[in-house]
Amino acid sequence: MKSGFRQRLKNLAWLARPLDRSLARLSTTPTAGVAVARMRWFWLDGLFSTISGSFYASFVPLFALAYGATNTQVGQLSGIANLAGLLALLPGAQASTRAGGRRKALVVLVGGVIGRALLLVWLVMPFVVHSPGTAIAIIIAVNAAITFCNNFANPAWTAIIADIIPPAIRGRFFSHRNFAVNLPALLVVPLAGLLIQLFNRPSMPLGGYQLVFVLAIISGALATLSYAQIDDPLPANVVNPRLPLGQISRIIASAPSFAGLVATTLIWNLGLQLTAPFLNVYLVNQLGASTAMVGYVAAAGSLTALLTQRWIGAWVDRRGNIFVQGLLSFIIPILPLGWMVATAPWQVVIVNAVAGIFWAAYNLASFNLLLELAPAEARAEAVALFQLVIAGSATLAPIVGGQMADAFGYKPMFILSAALRFVGAITFVWWVARPAARRARALAQAEQ
Repeated sequence: MKSGFRQRLKNLAWLARPLDRSLARLSTTPTAGVAVARMRWFWLDGLFSTISGSFYASFVPLFALAYGATNTQVGQLSGIANLAGLLALLPGAQASTRAGGRRKALVVLVGGVIGRALLLVWLVMPFVVHSPGTAIAIIIAVNAAITFCNNFANPAWTAIIADIIPPAIRGRFFSHRNFAVNLPALLVVPLAGLLIQLFNRPSMPLGGYQLVFVLAIISGALATLSYAQIDDPLPANVVNPRLPLGQISRIIASAPSFAGLVATTLIWNLGLQLTAPFLNVYLVNQLGASTAMVGYVAAAGSLTALLTQRWIGAWVDRRGNIFVQGLLSFIIPILPLGWMVATAPWQVVIVNAVAGIFWAAYNLASFNLLLELAPAEARAEAVALFQLVIAGSATLAPIVGGQMADAFGYKPMFILSAALRFVGAITFVWWVARPAARRARALAQAEQ
């Protein structure tokens, strides 16, 4: 029965022929059919995953607010989730290494099935939990469990990407994929906000949230089915040996640009996560935005990213990941100041529209740079270390941010966020760009 379903799913692949032709044209050399199929299923996974996340991710803090959560509890919502993600990364990297050719099954089971099935808890919670304090605790716990599952699967997910997407076309491929990713986000986030507003009624005060959780579960299931079709190039019978910690440390130490990227990311993310969990809360509590307006703010960034995605991919491939990330590291810190001076929600729509362009390019260059600089001999462990730093900073910063917001208001938090991001930009130039430039000059001299 299961194999018959999988065969019927594969037989529907002819519907994606226009997508296959578009993906094949990204490369200047002929691309094998199996390689195109891998990219197709990964592309579709990204499409449905984004639809799923867009239905609920922006509204989880507001879901907690509906039960009476404080700023401190909203900070805990993000901080505890990121702590759970931090704890998942090294075990996830080790599981990815040991899984070898079965790493796809690891991603599907943990990130695709368990991680998305947890949304069922939020769906049924309003029917069975009537204590606001208990409900807030459950929201925090489920959010942490979802993050744990996603981060546990992330090292294997990243290793598969590095094997199925050729380095020469990564900028163009991910801009192509991100175009599809941002299109549903542009439509779904405002739709989710409207659905929450329309279906939260006196008889079912959380009915709108329950509806978007249902839609997130359905679209997430389609994403999981798509990812399950990817043909992993690593043979199933391969089991990689677990590297000793000392050997992993030596491998990473021999890649100074990667070590610099990790250190820079720590500083940058401390500034980013200081404010990130509170932006929608700030919109609602300080600027009087509705849940629909929260969706419009998110959609503004998705729209501008969507309109510029094709140009961004070509620009990143042409100028290089280090140049793009370094340049934007000095521009993006200005964005929190835009939120700080806004006096009405429509002004934040403009700020987020500009931010959408910058973040689309930054995220593309940053992800490509991670794949480029992570040492191949210990890629899963290196990716886990990189994500560990992100999760660690994202664990501490929201808790500090929540305390700052409750004690001093939001504006000091925005100022500190901008300052930390500027420091991160400077360290990126010093610890990543300069060593890369020296290495390039040494290689050029050696070839002469």
